[in-house]
Amino acid sequence: MKHFRLSFTVTAVCLVAAFYWAGIMGVFIAVILGVLEISLSFDNAVVNASVLKRMDDRWQKYFLTWGILVAVFGMRLLFPIVIVSAATGIGFAGVTEMALNDTATYAKHLTESHVQIAAFGGMFLLMVFYSFIFDESRELHWLGYLERKMASFGKLEAIEIIMALGPLLIIQNYLPQEIRMDAMVAGVFGVILYVIVDSLATLFEHEEEGEEVVAVLKKSGMMSFIYLEVLDASFSFDGVIGAFAITQDVVIIMLGLAIGAMFVRSLTVYLVRKNTLDEYVFLEHGAHYAIGVLAGIMLVSMTHPVPEVITGLTGAVLIGLSVISSVRYRKRAG
Repeated sequence: MKHFRLSFTVTAVCLVAAFYWAGIMGVFIAVILGVLEISLSFDNAVVNASVLKRMDDRWQKYFLTWGILVAVFGMRLLFPIVIVSAATGIGFAGVTEMALNDTATYAKHLTESHVQIAAFGGMFLLMVFYSFIFDESRELHWLGYLERKMASFGKLEAIEIIMALGPLLIIQNYLPQEIRMDAMVAGVFGVILYVIVDSLATLFEHEEEGEEVVAVLKKSGMMSFIYLEVLDASFSFDGVIGAFAITQDVVIIMLGLAIGAMFVRSLTVYLVRKNTLDEYVFLEHGAHYAIGVLAGIMLVSMTHPVPEVITGLTGAVLIGLSVISSVRYRKRAG
């Protein structure tokens, strides 16, 4: 339980703050939001763990300290305000005041930005999924021949970008004319951001031999940290918007999502410390397939609303199947 002590401490602080802000009902809603965030983000924790285990102790500590501040206050509070400000032309201070004092209008503006948010987050997550599926260097395949065949397509130059932009081009045709360009720009920016972060991380991992190892680790650790924060942002966008279906109080939303985000971070560290990914060898596969499904759902939600329960259940089923497959694989391996 030592890996979750800080999470329980943060939970207690958040629940006290929720009670002070909105009474017992605020506590109840914050707990619901926290549970939903955890249930919808388990696949995020698994993928985070696969990246975190390659980082040194220093950057792992940054992920648990500065990273949680960025995740809670940056991505779940400030960034939605920035989105509303950019979409409406209202200044940051004006949107902040709106979020605190006119939550209905703020929720309306944020919901109206759903298409751009879904396009950006969906395309970034789709690139994460494709980078795993089309990795020809991967030796272990969960789905056998089918997965090996898909991995072989990784020999094609820029196959991930081609496969990602295709669905975006198709879906934008079903959007109203006035927001098609906004959706395209947001989606393309999601692809560009992934390519930049991934390319820089690869560059630092293959620095010339003459450079000091410490310097290389520092650079690659920094890029991995940025990658994890962007990945977390892509997961959190839909959660922030979905939270407004439960409450329009942005303070309670932030406190509830903060509880969930903290437990996801602790779970990530637990998976790394316990070498869970080495024990359950298909867990990472299941998490990436869940990410692929989430990306598809986000893109579909640009034209048709999709209940969050579908997202949560699909991810849980894929994670569960990957755990079962891992146990069977371990038994067969003796």
